[in-house]
Amino acid sequence: MSTTINTLRWTGTITGVIGAILLALNIEGSGYGFFFFLVSAAAYSYTSWVSGDLPMLVLQGTFFAIDLLGIWRWFLV
Repeated sequence: MSTTINTLRWTGTITGVIGAILLALNIEGSGYGFFFFLVSAAAYSYTSWVSGDLPMLVLQGTFFAIDLLGIWRWFLV
């Protein structure tokens, strides 16, 4: 496994955990969790694309769209 893919997987994991913690805390800044989730979904979407993991790519693409919806609802509406 390449170093870049491994780094992206860890980035996706760490940002996903941070996003989950922020949303679970239900504090004023919880909406920023969606930005962390967006980075996580983007990182995992790329690694899924490169590795040919179509089910994971569909899942992460869906999460990416949901994260955009969350950002829109928290910050733009």
